[in-house]
Amino acid sequence: MIKAGIVGSTGYAGAELVRLLLGHPDVEIAWLGSKSYIDKRYSDVFRNMFTLVDDVCLEDNIEKMAEQVDVIFTATPQGYCSSIINENVLRKVKVIDLSADYRIKDVETYQHWYGLVHQSPQFIEESVYGLCEINREEIRTSRLVANPGCFPTCSILSLYPLVKEGVVDTKSIIINACSGTSGAGRGAKVDNLFCEVNENIKAYGVASHRHTPEIEEQLSCAAGKEIILNFTPHLAPMNRGILVTAYANLKETISENETREIYKKYYDKESFVRLLPEGVNPETRWVEGSNFADVNFKIDGRTNRIIAMGAIDNLVKGAAGQAVQNMNIVFGLREETGLMMPPVFP
Repeated sequence: MIKAGIVGSTGYAGAELVRLLLGHPDVEIAWLGSKSYIDKRYSDVFRNMFTLVDDVCLEDNIEKMAEQVDVIFTATPQGYCSSIINENVLRKVKVIDLSADYRIKDVETYQHWYGLVHQSPQFIEESVYGLCEINREEIRTSRLVANPGCFPTCSILSLYPLVKEGVVDTKSIIINACSGTSGAGRGAKVDNLFCEVNENIKAYGVASHRHTPEIEEQLSCAAGKEIILNFTPHLAPMNRGILVTAYANLKETISENETREIYKKYYDKESFVRLLPEGVNPETRWVEGSNFADVNFKIDGRTNRIIAMGAIDNLVKGAAGQAVQNMNIVFGLREETGLMMPPVFP
């Protein structure tokens, strides 16, 4: 059995990790770390875990944790993981970081967009960006996996085949995306109160959202050249979900069938990316609670543009589910292990 420790187990992503790992046949949760609930029974924090998890929350001591587990998940705010990771820890365990601390290769870019000083830049180069469908082989041998952000996961998967095959003008890419409120975390914020969110949708982080450089960097790797794009997120009145609608100019005329073959080339053998039938648009309700990413596209011949669309659950494929998928790859397990639960509806 793989012994797992979770730093930040009482946040939304941490709680989702617990839910998924409880159903994983090859994993035992050995350490539930929390800053806010030390010595409190986990099932008292999350009553859905009553009779399922009897453990109490322990301190987020990564050094002690590394002595007792095989893999550590860090579901923590930006900047925290980089302050606690060191060579001693990485020699003993695999680390899968759900924050942005190791996603961006250029430390100055990270510090500019996140307003933080990176505490362990020496590990950035060796970290692997954990978008499983694209970097699977590199993930297998990594000791530090940078789990992608929720918006980037959905945005990149929606656009990757088009960018990789060079069929779109990369200077024309515009991404609009909607997120449920759980994407903002469990901390109390006025903007996330029910009366602030219900019956409302708003754009935020316009031309400044910190997931922008992550999306640009990964699509630039796919294109083999620098990509600068517009990314605008919106907050939607729902608990979970990411919906991406991305636009790009086509370089030349291409048919629906030809484009569909491009998507199939990259996703036909992927368990968690579902290319929808022609004319069926992704919806967040059909991926909720699952590790699936639903993608599709529509060509607008009138404007010579393509609209790429994607939907994921921000807490599963956008966070905890993808982290477990990365763990499966790192430990040589079948990638789908513990993750093939169908989406929840209604």
